[in-house]
Amino acid sequence: MIGSVELTPESAERLAYLVEQLRIKNIHRHIFLCADQTKPECAPKEEGLASWSYLKKRLEELGLTRAENAIYRTKANCLRICHQGPIAVVYPEGTWYHSVTPAVLERIIQEHLIEGRPVQEFVFAEKHLG
Repeated sequence: MIGSVELTPESAERLAYLVEQLRIKNIHRHIFLCADQTKPECAPKEEGLASWSYLKKRLEELGLTRAENAIYRTKANCLRICHQGPIAVVYPEGTWYHSVTPAVLERIIQEHLIEGRPVQEFVFAEKHLG
């Protein structure tokens, strides 16, 4: 059994600061992208990294990571769908995408992350968590 760990006042203060700085309470959607895998199986490593670089750059260019309804992004080593990648999943909707190239990412950013409409031709699964 794992016992609880008390935060020191300094650690609690640091965490509160990070929550504020990263605007965690403003997250509206979160996209996870399978990229930079230890053993790339769903797509060549270069493709995943190109998509990751594009996603980071575009979200920053559009100011979406600092917006009132912020969009967060996380690079995942593997999303366990080792086919037709790069793979991405957007929460809270739980919308899973295949073939996530930079061109597809632009559509996901504009249509799903901003407008709330999943890009159906690249969706292969959906499971809302909430």
